[in-house]
Amino acid sequence: MALIVQKFGGTSVGSVERIQAVAQRVYQTVKAGNSLVVVVSAMGKTTDGLVKLANAISTNPSRREMDMLLSTGEQVTIALLSMALQEIGQPAISMTGAQVGIVTEAEHTRARILHIETQRMKRHLNQGKVVVVAGFQGITSIEELEITTLGRGGSDTSAVALAAALQANFCEIYTDVPGILTTDPRIVPEAQLMTEITSDEMLELASLGAKVLHPRAVEIARNYGVPLVVRSSWTDDPGTWVTTPKPQGRSLVNLEIARAVDDVEFDTDQARVALLRVPDKPGVAARLFGEIARQKVDIDLIIQSIHEGNTNDIAFTVTTPILKRAEAVAAAIAPALRNQSNPKTEEAEVMIEQNIAKVSISGAGMIGRPGVAAQMFATLAEAGVNIQMISTSEVKVSCVVSATECDRAVAALRNTFEIEAGKEDTGSVSTPILSTQHSATPVATTGETPATHWLLSTPHSPPPVRGVALDMNQARLAIRQVPDRPGMAAKLFGLLAQHNISVDMIIQSQRCRIVDGIPRRDIAFTVARMDGEKTQKLLAQAATELGWGEIVLDSAIAKVSIVGAGMVGQPGIAAKMFEALAHNQINIQMIATSEIKISCVVAQEQGTQALQVIHAAFGLAGSEKFVVPA
Repeated sequence: MALIVQKFGGTSVGSVERIQAVAQRVYQTVKAGNSLVVVVSAMGKTTDGLVKLANAISTNPSRREMDMLLSTGEQVTIALLSMALQEIGQPAISMTGAQVGIVTEAEHTRARILHIETQRMKRHLNQGKVVVVAGFQGITSIEELEITTLGRGGSDTSAVALAAALQANFCEIYTDVPGILTTDPRIVPEAQLMTEITSDEMLELASLGAKVLHPRAVEIARNYGVPLVVRSSWTDDPGTWVTTPKPQGRSLVNLEIARAVDDVEFDTDQARVALLRVPDKPGVAARLFGEIARQKVDIDLIIQSIHEGNTNDIAFTVTTPILKRAEAVAAAIAPALRNQSNPKTEEAEVMIEQNIAKVSISGAGMIGRPGVAAQMFATLAEAGVNIQMISTSEVKVSCVVSATECDRAVAALRNTFEIEAGKEDTGSVSTPILSTQHSATPVATTGETPATHWLLSTPHSPPPVRGVALDMNQARLAIRQVPDRPGMAAKLFGLLAQHNISVDMIIQSQRCRIVDGIPRRDIAFTVARMDGEKTQKLLAQAATELGWGEIVLDSAIAKVSIVGAGMVGQPGIAAKMFEALAHNQINIQMIATSEIKISCVVAQEQGTQALQVIHAAFGLAGSEKFVVPA
């Protein structure tokens, strides 16, 4: 007999008929011999309706009262679903977050889970009842009983946290699509269903706006080794498994706020190639990286920074043994990149830097915590380490530093994040883990077709790109002429962290200009669009004190990204992405990469087209069209 946690979203329980259909599915799962905890969201658009009511009363309602109001949505659903189960003869009991014992930090509207008291749930499960839990909510403590909510996507978080606390066999997330698709079916109806995806890949896709799973839920699953499956609540299709490596022992205390950083990695076998003053027009990146791919030069980080005028800088890192080959390609192509519309502009210049190292912090707990990157930058500044390049993803922040400062940087970061020296002492950066076996025990999920569900136990070669994501809700800020010295990034991103502003892409320009006797670089980064103007005002206030130049805001951007663990060590993936954009005259404004993700910023009006052409370029479309239920 298996213990399963099932979660049903708002559309899955959007009407009385849908709730009755969910009750039948739950009943069949129990009849197959399983114990069941069911987590539900508020019905349909209930939460939006409650927010609208609050805004009609107050232009600035208190966060405590918003939690009191919004927590009622799920309570309606749990009562109705419990009644529906009892009506068909299945014992069930509804429980709020407080009754379940979901204890959170005292942070209204965006609380994180600290721990879960499981005794009461286990008692009801042992009595043969289905425990129906209100997702999205908790309490600050058993004594205070202050109701808190977990923020948008909180029901996903509740479900996976309950699965971790109960040590459930797996957690099923039921939604309005048949599983994890290669992209948003609303934009590309031919998006293909994946049978499995790694938790690292899913973290990136979820954080990029793929709404099927919330990033915090994936983070908990990854940290605690909870097998996840995403399925449609409209069909009996098997869905998509989110695979995760077997975790090291981890306490269930401080469940969501435990260590944000799991590892400090470094690679001293790195060199940087930068092309300065390349034309800012479609096709330049495609031409450069197409030739690099043809020469079978494997690249690591890629950064394209924004700049004044009509040129950009593009930089990439390679391992030292292939530097000569990479340098030859860059030198050969540089003359061809002259800006034809203005022949008087300087020719693109190739700049080589050998004695560098890449230092990274990684961990799923970094998601949504703006202070983590700032803490890394502050640690490097205190150690006197200057940052030459920055590249970010949701689960990793990498900095290029001088090779002579690598040991000092790593020691300081390990001390700050309390990481013991481990396998990374070899000097190489660990590559993403594809998947590991969680359990080889078949689990019957319904009474109709006993299915065997376990994660893959043998490594295999995944396709290089698993999914394409589009984020249309970002704004870009550029700070001109930031002094190039240790501590600048720490002050900048520390200031944003103090105001709870999360930063996504961070790009530091390769060109260094001397102004007033001080070397300076531009820094550009993206934030949520709703934080754009607030961030610009905040930085403008600090600019004079910190010696920065102009603060430029651009809200008309889109970020399109490809994700795939299989792109590691495969030259040509970036070139294919850039060529697809160039062929459709879509200009790339910024580029940032991690080991399993490549992101490009393009004009907002070209965002949807960019996603479609990249999805087609990698052959990700299937023959079936998915229609998302209204």
